Amino acid sequence: MMDVASPKTNPLVPSPFSSPNVAALLKIKIIAWSQETGLPVSVRVRVDDKVFELHKHPLLSKSGYFKKALNGSTELELPGNFPGGSKVFEMIALFTYGFSAPIDPFNVAALRCAAEFLEMTEDYGCGNLCERTDLYLNQVALQSWDDTLIVLQKCQTLLPWSEELLIVCRCLESLAFMACMEILDPERRRERPVVTLDALANQAWNCEAVKEIAGQDLWIKDFIALPFEFFKRIIGSLRRQGMKEKYVSPLVVFYANKWVISKKTNQFWLNMDDSDGAVDATGKVSVILQGILDLLPMGEKASRVIPVGFYFALLSKALHMSLKSESKIALQDQIVSLLQMAQVDDFLLPGSGIEAISSSMELVTMESIVSSYVSLSSNQETSIVAGLWDTYLSRIASDPEMEPRRFMDLTKIIPISHRQTHDHLYRAMSNFLLEHPNLSQEEKASVCKHLNCQKLSQETCIEAVQNEFMPLRLIVQALFVQQLNTHKAFKDCSDSFTYVHRGDFSGSIPSSRYPNTNSQNLGDQSPYKEAVGGESISRPLGFLLQKDVISRKDYESTSFRIQSLEQELMSLKRSLQWQMMPKESEPINCDKPQSMRPYGLQGRTMSKKKNPLGQVTGCIGSVSFTSQRKYANSLLKVFRRFVLFGKGKSKTKKSPSSLWPSNCSRNDFLQS
Repeated sequence: MMDVASPKTNPLVPSPFSSPNVAALLKIKIIAWSQETGLPVSVRVRVDDKVFELHKHPLLSKSGYFKKALNGSTELELPGNFPGGSKVFEMIALFTYGFSAPIDPFNVAALRCAAEFLEMTEDYGCGNLCERTDLYLNQVALQSWDDTLIVLQKCQTLLPWSEELLIVCRCLESLAFMACMEILDPERRRERPVVTLDALANQAWNCEAVKEIAGQDLWIKDFIALPFEFFKRIIGSLRRQGMKEKYVSPLVVFYANKWVISKKTNQFWLNMDDSDGAVDATGKVSVILQGILDLLPMGEKASRVIPVGFYFALLSKALHMSLKSESKIALQDQIVSLLQMAQVDDFLLPGSGIEAISSSMELVTMESIVSSYVSLSSNQETSIVAGLWDTYLSRIASDPEMEPRRFMDLTKIIPISHRQTHDHLYRAMSNFLLEHPNLSQEEKASVCKHLNCQKLSQETCIEAVQNEFMPLRLIVQALFVQQLNTHKAFKDCSDSFTYVHRGDFSGSIPSSRYPNTNSQNLGDQSPYKEAVGGESISRPLGFLLQKDVISRKDYESTSFRIQSLEQELMSLKRSLQWQMMPKESEPINCDKPQSMRPYGLQGRTMSKKKNPLGQVTGCIGSVSFTSQRKYANSLLKVFRRFVLFGKGKSKTKKSPSSLWPSNCSRNDFLQS
């Protein structure tokens, strides 16, 4: 397993930071040469702002460039693009005098490029500088992970020479090969599995969590620190050398998280360029983002290794950058194919303070994504996304500029029939009405017309009954649904007790008082009678609640039923209080009023015990009476509102036109 803890160099070659001063050595060699040959310096070479006075013969014996340039001339100035500048030329001049310049990972790339520029090949002497630097690269530097990274880093300032001499290519191929060997780990020395994105499955996208995962392997940190041009090529090399996609794709994700998605990215680019930082930073990030999209796998292969939250994060950045339109479309299509695995926290939310949510680019894009998903998916698959979409609507419903019609259009993007529960839809509508308190009853009814109380959970249904912002019709629906749920809960407990004790008594609420308690359809519950053609027929509650105009006769019938329900709930409440009286087990006194006896307990004894959960154990089974009392009290409050609403009305039969006050329209009556 490779060691990436600290940079390493050839131990036989001193580091440039600890080697003798090259300038001093060069000066000594020049003096020694003059003493040995008796020849003075005869050539002046200018490199950058520094002038070197050298002997002509050593230069001509090692360099084809000098052999041509110094033909009949004693002065020469090297061009500004000379690789390495004056410091590298100083080492080359020392080499021409026969002194072996120290080669290490920090200078080998510059020496190789400068030697190529000066034509210091085998044609001008065996063991010339070109051959020596190539030998060091292949046999020393490229055999070490850290040395290869150092050489690659130095190549950035030596372009295009380092590219033409294939130094960059050799470094990238070497790194890719060592990374593949790291994953294969033939000697089985890894202490933990190779990093993948499995830990991000079924989680919302989190930049810090991704950063922490990427930091578990140091070789991954080295890769994502490379310039994008190098990183892009090393990804291609990894795929050519056979690395599996489940290991390659995470590298792309980690790189994008660091250089595109992270909130610190823009500030980093701004600090790099103060002249026109904002524009330049956006341009650099756009280039990297476009390159990331080109590197990412698409289709089914990507769905197994990359979380959908990553694609959402990229799309959020792409919306405000100048990218290819086909790239944005491909990104949206990829999200559509993975939408059922998303989290609501992944969905696009507009930035603060720029524009209204209802007209934001993020919301329009989310509409397009969800609409595409619905058109391509079955009803069962859509039900999963429906919950996410309704939760998303509850977050954006707080926009004060959103119109009711716009909100209704958003709720209908997913068909109402595809929702298995309406809890999230209720939450979205409640938030919208809370933010828009001045809506009329007609507008509130329009917003909530698709909400089905029979698909609400018990807790949500109780909340809907007490929600003063909800339209009156919805409160009535929720009221009766909750009443039916309460009766059914008591009946189920009673039936369970009867089955366990195998008694010969019913133990349930009498069917004559609570007809059709097993049905969950409001249209079949609590029918009221109406004479038609001399016969009495049953009309369901749903018929009353769905009527556009509630007549006086319908209202009086409903008011009477509410009073009956109130009496029944009062009886239930007294029964609960009777069961919770602090007495020991005693027979039921048949002389007590009927309302004081629990339903289905005639002639039975009742034990007053509490289980560890604080519930009372009675003959109807284990029931949380505190919870049921709370439900009953909540229902009673609403019942009283309707009863008080009907008091004081004349009971004299009148024609339909005379049922309303002269100064009040039917709509005014309903809105009241």
